Amino acid sequence: MTLPLPEPFHASFAGLEEQILSGGSDNSFHQCFGCGPSHPTGLHVRTFRTDEGVASPILISRQYEGPPGAAHGGIVAAYLDEVLAATVLRFAGRLGVTGELTIRYMKPVPTETPIVGRGSLVADHGRYVDVEGRLENLSTGVVLATGRGRFFPLPA
Repeated sequence: MTLPLPEPFHASFAGLEEQILSGGSDNSFHQCFGCGPSHPTGLHVRTFRTDEGVASPILISRQYEGPPGAAHGGIVAAYLDEVLAATVLRFAGRLGVTGELTIRYMKPVPTETPIVGRGSLVADHGRYVDVEGRLENLSTGVVLATGRGRFFPLPA
């Protein structure tokens, strides 16, 4: 069962197709801390297909606060890692694992504020895929953090 999107995301995500993990709860990725719908305390990152790649509605809970009012950098990296991994699934058609991840923190990422994660393909080299993405404030479009990663698609 998929939960409805929080209200602030309705307009931005209307008409986009959600990218769902295949298989049932026996799929080991269903327990993934970042994207797993079955993980009891995970981030439950959801992604939607766009023409450019993927978009992800993100609301970072205050429990992940680092500096006052802002998300801890490790959580920001975790969200970007998930957005980038979803981009690999979108373009390679297979789940992938992170080989390299580089994050650039541009501005503090606020907690309890609607954020959009975006990911796009840089290059598919066959054995590995290079992707890039960003987190931006939903209401202002200001880029808060960017990421670039190299992922290794898993065998089908």
